[in-house]
Amino acid sequence: MTSIGTEKKKSSTITVITLAVLLLVVILTCVPYLVSIALAEGPATAAASPIFGVTIPAGYKQWELIAPAEEAAPLNELRAVVGNQTAIDAYQDGKLPFPDGTIFVKRAWKRTQSPDFASATIPGAATTVQVMVKDSKKYAATGGWGFGRFINGKPVDEAQHRTCFACHEARAKGHDYVFTRLAP
Repeated sequence: MTSIGTEKKKSSTITVITLAVLLLVVILTCVPYLVSIALAEGPATAAASPIFGVTIPAGYKQWELIAPAEEAAPLNELRAVVGNQTAIDAYQDGKLPFPDGTIFVKRAWKRTQSPDFASATIPGAATTVQVMVKDSKKYAATGGWGFGRFINGKPVDEAQHRTCFACHEARAKGHDYVFTRLAP
């Protein structure tokens, strides 16, 4: 092999090694960021609610607010209901019943006195995440809705899930079993 051929081969080898090292650096730099995103969203295979098989939807913390609420004693909770884009579109279009694919998530926290403002309460410890999923075929027996109630990311027992539809049926049947109205 000639001197020029050897130089080209060395140059190509150095280029390949440099690119491989650069790629490795980029990957190692991104991994902690990607892991933090995955952990923030919760486990990829979340536990499903008994009876309905509903899970906590990925990314729900970034969904649009539908309405806040305050629950008096004995619960003393602050609540926020968020919805996926299907839910938001249905509210904005005045569409009832809600279309299949609608998902609502209610987040709840204990009410805590604000340390900075005497007449204000702020969210304290998280209490529950509650989910409603509209699938008129899958959940035909419960008005088209599947329910999930979670504490610390884990579904509560079957007995508690059996109470979901009865409460919604008794109090919100005229609004497609949904309590929450879009806040003005």
